[in-house]
This record gives sequence, structure tokens and C-alpha cells, in this order.
Amino acid sequence: MMQEQTAPKAGSKRRTKVSVVIPAYNEEKTLGAVLDVLHQVELIDDILVVSDGSTDGTVQVAKEHRARVLELQPNRGKGGAMQAGVKATFADVVLFLDADLMGLKPEHVRDLLRPVLQGEVDMSVGVFDGGRPITDLSQAMAPYLSGQRAVRRHVLESLFDLDLSRFGAEVALTRFFKRRGARWAEVALTDMTHVMKEEKLGLVKGFVARMKMYWEIAKYLPKD
Repeated sequence: MMQEQTAPKAGSKRRTKVSVVIPAYNEEKTLGAVLDVLHQVELIDDILVVSDGSTDGTVQVAKEHRARVLELQPNRGKGGAMQAGVKATFADVVLFLDADLMGLKPEHVRDLLRPVLQGEVDMSVGVFDGGRPITDLSQAMAPYLSGQRAVRRHVLESLFDLDLSRFGAEVALTRFFKRRGARWAEVALTDMTHVMKEEKLGLVKGFVARMKMYWEIAKYLPKD
């Protein structure tokens, strides 16, 4: 049920609204645990799962865990799902999270949001630390690949080609920030990791999917 919106009292400061957007493609196994954590964070006003052409139980899991759902058909790629999610939300700050996270805790979410909500930066980027060596190393080498980030809405609305970048959406965001000289900061996400493509799809299919992802990312790598 929608709650009636009331205007703030004169002289009062309106609280910054936060929406979470979770792009998800066949993530029924891990999505529920991510959503359970988000419901424990008092800073969040809205949770939206963008099912990007999923063929498993992703949509059902999202609904069972009290999230709004946007279903996309056919698959648009991660960038397209992220942009569709932004357009379907209302908040001043959008928190993007992957649906396959392992070890997510409420304090991780608060740590990501805090520097943006306090006006210190326009984007925070979460980097795995102490989760699994292979994912820690990957993000230490290329933190701009992280899917965990909080971003002010006005920045996202300025990035017109987000839907074209597919897997390179995060890289496109980082490049945009560097070129504009905007403020952003890395946030350590202790004891967190995610499910790798090889674990989801098997070694061969996972490797092929990873190479495709790297190709999309390469097109948006920072050139300056």
C-alpha cells in the first residue's frame, strides 16, 4: 500500500531519499539473502529488482522478499537494466547492488551510503576486502568494475549512454566522474564477495561469459 506523501513543515530539512536498484539475471539462489539485509537498513526508502530477461525464479523471489519488481524482455544487459531501474525510481540517491553478493551486512550498506548522504562525495564505490582472494584481487586491480555504488541522481541523469554500455556500465560511470572532476570515494566492503560466472555457469560457459563481459568493459575503460 502506498503511503500518503505529506509536505515537509516550513523550515524543516527534507530527508534525502534512497532507492536501491538491483539488476538481476537468473539470480534466484542469492537474491533473497541480499534483500533480507536491505530490509534491515533504515536509510532505504525503496527497493527495486530489475529482472533483466530472467528465466528462473528471480521475479518470484523478489516478490516474496517484499521488493518492487521491474521485468525487462528481452535481456538488455546490465547497463540497460541499471538505467531502466533509475527511471523507475524517485529517490535523490540510487544505490546499485549486485544480486549475487555473499556476506552482505547492513553496515556495508550504511558505509556505502554515508559519504553520499553526508554530502562528502557524489558517488561511493564499494571494493571487496577480505572476502575471497580471487574477487579481492580483481577489485584491487580494477575498482572501477565494482557493481556496488551509491550515486546522486542528477549524475545518473547526465550519463545518457548508460544503457548502451551493457557490462561496462560501472566503467562508464567511473570515466564520467573522472572527466567531470566530480567527487567520489572507495569504500572497503569487509568479508564480502560474490558468485563468479564460472560457479554459476560452469567452467566453459562461465569463461565465455567472462570474456564477453571483458570485451564490453574494454570499450569503456578510462582513456585518460
